[in-house]
Amino acid sequence: MARRSFSSPLRLLACAAAAALPALAQALCTSDGVPGPTVLLERFINADCGDCWTERTTPQAAADALALDWVVPGLRGDDAPLAAVASDEALRRLAFLGRPVPARSSTASTLRQGRSPAPRLAQGAAFNDYVGASIALKDPGREPWRTWLLLVEKLPAGTEGSPVERNLVRNVFQPEWGQPMARPGERRAEMRPMQIHEGARAERLRLVAVAHDGRGRLRAIARTQCSE
Repeated sequence: MARRSFSSPLRLLACAAAAALPALAQALCTSDGVPGPTVLLERFINADCGDCWTERTTPQAAADALALDWVVPGLRGDDAPLAAVASDEALRRLAFLGRPVPARSSTASTLRQGRSPAPRLAQGAAFNDYVGASIALKDPGREPWRTWLLLVEKLPAGTEGSPVERNLVRNVFQPEWGQPMARPGERRAEMRPMQIHEGARAERLRLVAVAHDGRGRLRAIARTQCSE
């Protein structure tokens, strides 16, 4: 998918401020008070498989699970039916999970382990095709973390014929948290703009964070909800 450069420092500051300031209640979405799911269901679709989006046997997320939908680039490139929403990040996620690229579709279900604190997420209002996003992890300990911060679009069942509600992954950021903390009690935090790709509806966008420890175990899941 085509990416546009983030050229203006003023835009960067505006997006970051929107995510960082709790006073902007009407424009702010956070993970504060949002229950963390115990299961992560990841659905991968090959962009070549247009029918996979409408497949009636698509697994649904249980009440204690969060579903994420990834579209993997196909062999047909830009001519693939789902090329507009495919991303290379889906390939990297499959590689991390140790799973092959599906010819059509595949799913991965992972149980959260332990009681690690979930990252705190904050999401600002859309501004010039970007959303300000922040992620913070308090008291991460000495553990190195592999964390995905995802900008997802919540799509109700029936969207383009989908039989299930979807959280389509639209953008991905991975903080550089692969090294242990130098001192106990330190806080990890990142703030950045995330691009809204063409075709996504800003009011449907939410943040999701998925955190794995140094052994690859899923330790935390967080997601934002937006104030009215």
